Amino acid sequence: MKNTQQITRAMQAVAASKLRRVQARAEASRPYADRMAEVLVEVASRSAGVRNPYLTEREIKKRLLILVTSDRGLAGGLNVNAFRAALAYIRQGPETVLVTVGRKGRDYFRRLGVPIIADVAQTGDRPELKDILPAITVARDEYLQEHVDQVALLHTHFVSVAKLEPKVSILAPVTVPERKEEGSHVDYLYEPEPEEVLARLLPHFIEAQVYAAVLDNLASFYSAQMIAMRNATDNAGELINDLTLLRNKVRQATITKELMEIVGGAEALAAG
Repeated sequence: MKNTQQITRAMQAVAASKLRRVQARAEASRPYADRMAEVLVEVASRSAGVRNPYLTEREIKKRLLILVTSDRGLAGGLNVNAFRAALAYIRQGPETVLVTVGRKGRDYFRRLGVPIIADVAQTGDRPELKDILPAITVARDEYLQEHVDQVALLHTHFVSVAKLEPKVSILAPVTVPERKEEGSHVDYLYEPEPEEVLARLLPHFIEAQVYAAVLDNLASFYSAQMIAMRNATDNAGELINDLTLLRNKVRQATITKELMEIVGGAEALAAG
């Protein structure tokens, strides 16, 4: 038990260190995502009335869900909560197919028989966009070819170390963020035309959202693992104390029994 406690304590420290690193990467990518959203708002306002498949609402007959989970366990209820949210989403609407990012989600829904048309796993502690791009491409192609009418994304959102929430967001059709009224408005000149810029920007906007979700889910995983290993370390300490007390009681009982046998034997010899 002491050896196990040393292992869980070490895993807690490793998870805390990796959590800080993942949070730093997520924060470093945020200005890029914010700027892309600003450009999207500006270009979309200049391209009003232009028909683009990513902006066109369709009757939802079939959906696609990109499910982001972890590749490993020992993270408390992180993946179980994501599975429950995914099952609720699947059961509350039209037919749904999956694209999974992470081994846990792929294995779980494969056992349930839910159709999985693409999966990415084992992306490591430092995933890059190129690692998950094949799965995103499959989801985009399914939407553009009208095999599905909606693409959603589900991942575990890192609110704080103690609060992790499964979150569902719609990727396609794209909802253009609202324009912020602060500051002066600049009338940009575009080359090529705004419509073409919009057509090229929307796929990258979806990629950025999925990649941000993967980093967010990774931060949630290390937070959940850190808490789970801390609880395991504390439980191991309590169990060690209980076992030590039990061992001492058994040893004391054994010593007392042996002393009583010695005393009884000495009294028998004296009486003889």
